[in-house]
Amino acid sequence: MCGERFNPMARKAKIMTSRRMVLKIGGAAALVTILGCGAYLHGGGLGKALAPWSEAGTSFGDKRLDALAFAILAPNPHNRQPWRFTLSGDDKIIITCDLEKRLPATDPFDRQIIIGFGCLLELLEMAAAHMGVATKTVLFPEGQGEAHLDNRPIAEVVFLEAKKPMDNPLFDLVLERRTNRHVFEDKPIAADILAQLLQDQNIPENIHLGGTVAPENVASLIALARQGWQIEYETEATRRESIRLMRIGNRAVNENPDGISLGGIAMGAMGASGVLTPKALDRPGSFAFKASLNAYFRLIESARGFVFVTSKDNARTSQIEAGRAWLRLNLRAQDLGIGVQPLSQILQEFPQMAEPFEAVHTMFAPQGGVVQMLGRIGYGPKQDPSPRWPLRAKLYKA
Repeated sequence: MCGERFNPMARKAKIMTSRRMVLKIGGAAALVTILGCGAYLHGGGLGKALAPWSEAGTSFGDKRLDALAFAILAPNPHNRQPWRFTLSGDDKIIITCDLEKRLPATDPFDRQIIIGFGCLLELLEMAAAHMGVATKTVLFPEGQGEAHLDNRPIAEVVFLEAKKPMDNPLFDLVLERRTNRHVFEDKPIAADILAQLLQDQNIPENIHLGGTVAPENVASLIALARQGWQIEYETEATRRESIRLMRIGNRAVNENPDGISLGGIAMGAMGASGVLTPKALDRPGSFAFKASLNAYFRLIESARGFVFVTSKDNARTSQIEAGRAWLRLNLRAQDLGIGVQPLSQILQEFPQMAEPFEAVHTMFAPQGGVVQMLGRIGYGPKQDPSPRWPLRAKLYKA
């Protein structure tokens, strides 16, 4: 285990200490403290799940694999990592969706899943350019499908002739990029900083980036985001979809490094003690249910601004472009020292979310179009990287 001798007595002592901590603070209070502060105490116990972050930048003997090692670090909904890669011939990557990784309750039309593929493609092309390789990307070469994704390719990417490596300051930030799940500091974001965050030289005509740090707008969006989170968590199907994807404790995260990571000794102890379990989280009125609801409220309420991505239409290609823009925005935020976290609940298209969905579209897309992404921004402590499946787990034979 990362070169250390396994000591079962030491591990048992750590778990007992954590259990005593949980009992001392009180189960619900401890859960609010840990979740609400975003204190995902991964420590060294998640070396396996975090290894892909250190493997990016090493050579796999194929430029396509070298670029994909960076691409798999892209942000994506619920950290599902729904991509499948097939290497075709000597120069092509065929990218498809692992349909088992869809989110049918919270993302019934696969819109958010496609946005995640946009993030991946942007990062893939950045990595190739950094290595001095030109690429040609064809989106949906066999058609875009209907309301739901199927087995047809999302994209085919051909690696072309070598060229001079492209110096892209954003790419230098890829390994530092984080989704910040901490409570943000009570520190305003200056208007000129927001303007820098929204400045994108590569934005296509059908995509718009926007944001606000005006207190009245922030207050309105906090109220809407609270409403959206409460609807998602109190709606049985959407709540259960997220709970099913929670990985509680380091062992669970290492064994299945996608979904919602709740790693750390304290999290593992609360799971083992019965305080934090899927059954408890799914029981309305329980300590765990209330604590989870209130912890996310705290994150929402700490927003010091919001950013959003809209598109003129809701075509699959526009969803891809929205994802590309979101990835670049995240990298600029990292450069500016700003934390970003998606608050996508009010953009979800299941029936119970109709009221806040309409409200946010009236606010940001009054002339029509679609709000593709919405995120809170602020200043916060450093966030650990999100767990990832290793690249080999996403490779499939032609």
